[in-house]
Amino acid sequence: MVDNPNLWILNGPNLNLLGDREPDQYGHETLDMIKDRCVREANKHNLSIVFKQTNHEGELVAWIQESKKEAAGLIINAGAYTHTSVAVLDALKLLTIPIIEVHLSNIFSREEFRHHSYISSVASGLICGFGGDGYILSINAISNKITN
Repeated sequence: MVDNPNLWILNGPNLNLLGDREPDQYGHETLDMIKDRCVREANKHNLSIVFKQTNHEGELVAWIQESKKEAAGLIINAGAYTHTSVAVLDALKLLTIPIIEVHLSNIFSREEFRHHSYISSVASGLICGFGGDGYILSINAISNKITN
């Protein structure tokens, strides 16, 4: 068991609009609903959750850097920054904890530019296309990595 069973879940731009934003693509579940589900699932694994969302790249980078000292594992849905941000990649490269990349939609069945992820090259795994359930799958996967 790790000394600090703190799981960080970081969310990027526009995810605060879940439930209203393109419900045919992202569903009707809000980010607060996903957070509540994540807290319940983490409790089953004796993990605590730090759950954050930002629309600002620099803030996301700062949180990733902070997670290096505070987290046992990181789940990240960087939204559009997944496909554009070398800064997010560089921050993630500093981490020695497990990283799971999660996306609500299947990024490989969408526009071509979404098929490339800067995050995937440093992530332990990628879960996409399962809506809010992807976060739950990520918690289960990362729990196995940090507790074994």
